[in-house]
Amino acid sequence: MIRDEDVHFHAADLGEPTWAETNFFGFYNADTRLNVGVYALFRTNLGIVSSTVCMNSGFARAPWEADFCDLRASLPIPEPRDLSHFKLDNSLSIRCLKPNMDWQINYDDGAGTTIDVLYRSIMPPFDIHDPDMDPMKSKALRVAAEAGGQFAWGTAYNGHFDQTGEFTGSVSVRGKRHPIHCISTMDHSWGPRPERGAPNMSWLHAHFSPDLAMHAIFSFDPNTNGRSLSLAHGYVVERGKVFGLRDAHGETKRRERYAQSVDLVLVDSADREWRLSAEGLTTFPWQCWPNMVSFNVLGRWRCGDLVGYGEIQDFFEMPQLTALNANPATRAPVAG
Repeated sequence: MIRDEDVHFHAADLGEPTWAETNFFGFYNADTRLNVGVYALFRTNLGIVSSTVCMNSGFARAPWEADFCDLRASLPIPEPRDLSHFKLDNSLSIRCLKPNMDWQINYDDGAGTTIDVLYRSIMPPFDIHDPDMDPMKSKALRVAAEAGGQFAWGTAYNGHFDQTGEFTGSVSVRGKRHPIHCISTMDHSWGPRPERGAPNMSWLHAHFSPDLAMHAIFSFDPNTNGRSLSLAHGYVVERGKVFGLRDAHGETKRRERYAQSVDLVLVDSADREWRLSAEGLTTFPWQCWPNMVSFNVLGRWRCGDLVGYGEIQDFFEMPQLTALNANPATRAPVAG
C-alpha cells in the first residue's frame, strides 16, 4: 500500500550509488499532437538529479528535431531535500498539493518555453507490489524467481506506483501557447537503478474520458523488435474504481523502434475483456538517463466506439541497440 509518506524521499540503500528516486508527469494536447514529458531522477547518495523536459508534436528521430528539449544530467539536489516540493536549477518546480494525489508543475526556460499545469488524480496510487491491488503480484513473484526480478524492472521498481489523473493548464513553446486539458498517467519509483542491465519494457496507457482509462506495463523480446507484449502490471480505472489486470497480451508493429500500431487484449480483475488498438501519431527518442532510450509515441487509441489518447514508451538500452542494429536479423525495419 502506498502511504502519505511515500511522497517524500525514501531511505536509500547505504553504499548503493545507483539508488534512484523518480517522478514522471506526461500530458498532451491532442488537437496539436503536442506530447509533453517532465521527468526528474534523483540519485540521493550522489547528491545529483537529472531532469528532462521534452515537448514534441511530429516525427522526431533525434532529440533536436522535437519542438523543445532540455536535458540536464547532473543538477544538484536542492537543500533542504524535499521530494514533495522542490525547484531545480533548470527552473523545473514540482509541488505536491495532496500526498500522492495532486501536484503543481511549473517550468520556465527564460526564452518563452513554459509549463503551468495542475495534475489531480482520479484514482488512488496503483502499487505494483500490493496483491490487494495487483492480481499479477503472486504471478510476478514466480517470474522474478526465474528471471532475476524483471517484474520490478530489475531493481528500479523496488518501490513503484502508477496513477491516472486530469492535467489542466497550459504550456508555451517559444511563446506559442498550447492549452492542456487531458487525462493522462504519471508514475513514481524508487530503488537501485544501474545504468546498464535493465530489462526491456513497454509502458503505455490509453485515456478515453475521466470515467475510463487503461494503463499497462509489458515486457518484450528485443530480438523480435518487441513485437509480442507480455503483461507485467496494469489496471483499468472506471468511474474512479480501479480494476487490476490479471491477464493481457498484445502485439506492436513498428516503424524502426517506434510503435506504429498496437493491439491489446486486457482482462481485468472483474473478468472483463477489453480490446483496444492504437496508431502512432508522433515519434521521439527520449534519452531519459545515460545508456537508455525510450522510443516514445503519442497514440490515438480506439476501444469499440471510443477514441482516446495516451503515450507508448518502449525502452531499449544503448549497448543493446548497437548490438541489435549490427545484426541484420535484428536490425529495426524501416517503414516504406
